[in-house]
Order: sequence, then structure tokens, then C-alpha cells
Amino acid sequence: MDKLKMQSHDVTGSNINKIARLFPNCVTERLGKNGKPELAIDFEKLEAELSNDILAEGEERYQFTWPDKRAANRLANTPTTMTLRPCREDSVDFDNTQNLYIEGDNLDVLKVLRETYLGKVKMIYIDPPYNTGNDFVYNDEFAQGKSEFEQNSGLFDEEGNQTIDPMQRNTESNGRFHTDWLNMIYPRLKVARDLLTYDGVIFISIGEEEIHNLKKICDEVFGSSNFRNSFITRRYDKNLNRQFMENGLQTFNIGFEYILCYSKKAFTFTPVFRQASEERQSSGYWKGFWNDADRPTMRYDILGFTPESGQWKWKKDVALEAVENYKVYVDQYSKTLTLEEYWAHTGKTKKFIRRNPNGTGKNAGVENWIAPSDTVLRNTNWLDLLSSKSDVTTQDLFNFPKNIDIIKLVLEAGTNKDSIILDFFSGSATTAHAVMKLNAEDCGNRKFIMVQLPELTDEKSKAYKAGYKNICEIGKERIRRAGKKIREENADKEGIDKLDTGFRVLKLDSSNMKDVYYTPQEFDEQSLFHENVKPDRSSEDLLFQVMLNLGMELSAKMETRQMAGKNVHFVDGNYLIACFDKDVNESAITEIARLKPVYFVMRDASAANDNVIDNFEQIFRHYSPDTNCRIL
Repeated sequence: MDKLKMQSHDVTGSNINKIARLFPNCVTERLGKNGKPELAIDFEKLEAELSNDILAEGEERYQFTWPDKRAANRLANTPTTMTLRPCREDSVDFDNTQNLYIEGDNLDVLKVLRETYLGKVKMIYIDPPYNTGNDFVYNDEFAQGKSEFEQNSGLFDEEGNQTIDPMQRNTESNGRFHTDWLNMIYPRLKVARDLLTYDGVIFISIGEEEIHNLKKICDEVFGSSNFRNSFITRRYDKNLNRQFMENGLQTFNIGFEYILCYSKKAFTFTPVFRQASEERQSSGYWKGFWNDADRPTMRYDILGFTPESGQWKWKKDVALEAVENYKVYVDQYSKTLTLEEYWAHTGKTKKFIRRNPNGTGKNAGVENWIAPSDTVLRNTNWLDLLSSKSDVTTQDLFNFPKNIDIIKLVLEAGTNKDSIILDFFSGSATTAHAVMKLNAEDCGNRKFIMVQLPELTDEKSKAYKAGYKNICEIGKERIRRAGKKIREENADKEGIDKLDTGFRVLKLDSSNMKDVYYTPQEFDEQSLFHENVKPDRSSEDLLFQVMLNLGMELSAKMETRQMAGKNVHFVDGNYLIACFDKDVNESAITEIARLKPVYFVMRDASAANDNVIDNFEQIFRHYSPDTNCRIL
């Protein structure tokens, strides 16, 4: 039996192992902080191996850096011992939903999720702090460990209760104005990238203040070749004249915001559309039928003209039929009907081609008719959409919530019907609302993961007076209301009863184990079974930590059954079976073994007596030799 590790994936250790496989002579040993030997890189030898490609000290190179960048990078790679604890009372349809709402510092949450959701998230959308001078950045501490920082910072009292907000206002008077913001966003994007699928994509809303820095960071994290585009949306402002006066008429008011888009590697957008103008909806127009592609089979005679280069847009039989369609219209209907009316009269399917006698050049006046349309294909100009827009589900409790129409557009462009969508600056949970609304429209089964730090609401705010003590309470209530509203609006739609409007609430917390710093060691049978679980932790707390350690999605189906008088947890059928009760006897172990689970997990000190400890592995070898047995 093996001990489960109680920390997230060690990225640095993984990278050292990769280098060891490529350059084994460059890996050595040193004494770690705990006094035990550990692997380390001999950079002098590594430099010698790569000497032809090493930049000389002081040699100029293109780079983007800032104070503490190395520390921010280490922070991204440092494992965490934190875990996620379920909160049924805040959840909706806990046992059946595939959606997650996670409360906690998003960097730790991302690290916790990294192994479980590695390469599984199709799309990330985030709306991080813009660094306007009035908003907040996460108060990450690079020089100290998390527990040491919490003790020294005054974030928590002696009983572990949070005393102040773990965020700091980043004003322009701060000498580290851009540095603090960069140190906040950089490690979070690095970890988030690992969660994206091979064809995954990330959309990031940002303002004028940090667009230039964010673009450089994303070029580094995702690769400049994976930049897909930037979109602009219209910024809401209640009083433009006031802004002009405050600026002394020295500058123009900023009227838009950006959405940067990067992909993991390969990515293809799904086209998205906007409503056409009234004129475009009622009138068609003529457009040149020639283009500059070069397929000889697409060069043929139309109305006495054959192009010498390029090609026509349609196959010959389709084009010639369109020529005849227009002749019929001119000869029989043009005196009584407009072309738009004739097209509508004939079922809105006919195509038309004519030759304009005034035409010259490669096209020689040959044109095809573009029919009226209610929608037109979007480009990167989204100025018809406000970047922020209140929704009835927020009740004006949240400042500048993101426009749900924008989030729906990026979902349509970047996901399929079964995608996982992550938002780790979820705020008022607009992304969750948009996911549910789009699923209702196209019968999709997209799943959302919302992550939000429980920032305290201002005591003077409408939200606080309405009883919402932190932003998470607003976000969760919005999802509840939005889900109910969507179901009511689509009550007559077939399959609406299958729409997932629930969510499992999980809260970031310290490890469930008393001693979280152990490393995998050789244990004898007796040493495996000892009490090391914190007394305030439930069996469901332990179950979710096990799921994290085994890389199981936190939305997996689960149930609890009684077996031999004990509570036994089943996750994803018989994939994982766990029992954390005390006094587990051989009868219970035998019943479980007969079910042949892929994994079986029990806790230290669960065994009823020494005989159970002695016979544990023997029972599984007899009934289910392929089961992977672990001890928590």
C-alpha cells in the first residue's frame, strides 16, 4: 500500500527530471532545506552542453522583465499543500451537478486543480483587475512561505480567522505600480496554461492601463505565434463631460476596452455574428464574382467572358443556373417586383448572376447578388457591445459586471457543446450565467468552474446592506437566480429539464492532514495505520482530497452506501471506493474487495484491530489483485 501525497504537482521537480533524461550528467545531488539529499541542476555543465546557444553575460537580447519576475516564476512552480473542502449547504443539486464554484485564492486553487484538470479545459475567460489605481491586486508574498506570511502579515488571528482582506489597493503612487500587477498575473497565467486542452483558448478582458504589459506576458506564456486576435468593446461611462472636466480637457475619454485572445497550440474559431443594419436586412447588393484564387477548373465562360487568371466563386453548374435565374427575373418579374421581393417570393433560396456592362478588368462586370441577411459575420470590432452591463440577477449589487452577451460570444467562438470553461476571476459569476444560457439555447452540456477570492464587501455598499458579506455570496446567489430564470424562460423547450443549473461549492483550506509535509517513504504495515487526520474534517472532506490526489474530476458522480455497518463512498461507479470510518473489520474489507474497484482508499487508524492490518493486502490480492490500495 502507498501513502497518498498531500500536495499539488511539483513542477520544478518535474522539470529537473526532464532535464535529467536529456542531460543526465548535468544532474547532481545537494542537501535540501530539510537536510535530506535532493536532485539539483549543475548549470555549469548544462551551459557547456548548450555552449553554442548560450548568450554571453551582458550580451544584449530581447526580453521582457521586471523586479521579482524570477520569484513570480518560482511561485507558479511551487507546489501547494492546500486542499478543497465541499460545502453542501451553499451548493445547488450537489450530487448531480457537473459545475463547480470554488472559493479561495485563485493561484492556490489553480495549483490544486493543475493535476486533476491538466489539459482538460477548452476555454478560459478572465476579467482580472485592470490596475486602474483604484482596484486591487492579490497581495502575493514571494520571500516567505504561505504559512509564515499569514502569521507575519496579520491576515489571521490566533484562532485562524481572517482579519483583513488579502488584497491590496494598488495606487499609482506605489513605486511598484506595474510590478505588483505583473507579479500577480504572471504566475496565474503560467499555471492556467497547463489546464488548457491542446486546442484550448483563453480570452482576457483588460483596460488601457496594462494592455501593453499583458500582451508581452501572454507572448511569453503562450507564445507570440499563438496570439489569435484582440477585440474591442465599448466602455460604459455615465458622464463623459465630467471626465473631460476632471482631465482639464487635456485628453480624450477612453471609450473602449480590450479582449486578448491566445490559444494553447492549434485552434480554429467558430464564426460569430452580429445583427445587421435595417438596410442590410431589407436590401441585397451586387458583388464581383471573381477572386484571386487559382483553380483552372473554376475558370469558365459566363455571359461571354472567361477570366485568364484567378477563378469564379462557384462551380459551373451552380453559376450557370444563377445566370438563368436572373434572366427569368428580368424577363418576367422585374416590372412588378424588386429583386428582394422576387427572391423572398421564390423561397429565399435562388442565386443570381449578371454582367454589368460598365464592368472592366479581370471581373469584366460579372457579379453575384448577395441576399439580405438578419446577421453579418463579426470582425474584431465589438463596439456595439458594452463591456459592462448590469443584469437583473445582480440587482446592482456588483460594480461593473461583465456583459453576458460578450461572454456568450466568446463561448460560441471558442467552445463546443461539451467543453469545460474556467473563470478564475469570476466576480459576479457572469461566465457561469452565460454558460447556462448558451446551453439552454443550443442544448449543450458545457461545464463551468468558477474561482473567486471571498473579498469582503464594503460596509457602505448595497451588497453589504442586502446581507452579502463577500463577493462569493453575490456570485453564488446570481447563479441560483440565473438558473431559475433560464428554466422559467425556457419552460416549454424540449429537454430543458436536463439543463444543469446547479453547482458544487468547494472552499480552499489547509490540508486535512495533521502533518502535510511528509514525503513518500518506506513504511512498514504497522506504521501505515496511525491517526493523522485533523479532528474537524469530515469523511467528505477526505474524499475530495483523495479525488484531487488521484486526478479525478471534482464533478464526478458520487454516492454513499452502508456496507458491513460502515459508510462507504463510491465515486464514478466503482472507479474509486473509499471508507474513512473507524473500526473497519475484515468483513467490510472483503465486501469492498469483491467489488473490484480501480482504487480503494482508507484512512490511517481505520482498522479495527491488528488482524485487519495483517490481512488487508492479502484480502485484496485474493479478491481483486488489480485494485490500487492507498492509505490516507
